[in-house]
Parts: sequence; C-alpha cells; structure tokens
Amino acid sequence: MNNIDIIAHLSDMKDIDYRNTLAIASIIEVLIEKGIIKRNDIAIKARQLEVMSIEEIQALKKSSLCKVTSVSDKFL
Repeated sequence: MNNIDIIAHLSDMKDIDYRNTLAIASIIEVLIEKGIIKRNDIAIKARQLEVMSIEEIQALKKSSLCKVTSVSDKFL
C-alpha cells in the first residue's frame, strides 16, 4: 500500500466510525424517548464495560446468548 491508499483507507474508516457512532447514539436516544431505558442506565453500563477485560466481555456475551437460546427453545 502506498501513502495515498493508506490515507484513503483511514478516511473511509473515519466515515464508517462516524456512521456507527451516529447510529448508536440515535438508537440510545429513541430508547430513552420511549421510556425503555434511562440515560443513567447507559452511563452505568458504560462504566461497567470500561473496567472489564476483553475476556470478561466475551464471557458475558456468551452467557447472554445461552440465556436467549434457552428462552427461545421453550417456545419451539
């Protein structure tokens, strides 16, 4: 890759990051407006995740997926 390719790639990544951030912020605002969550819930969860290691986050995701699967199995 030459410098121009790297700069173009970084620009694309920056645009993707902006769009992802906008999408997440929009989802959070809609959930707050509908009264599904509170802004404080987001702040608390962000602090919890910030102090967790990657391994702990992955384990949390796996355990959450297992719960969803077991609940959906009950309806089949």
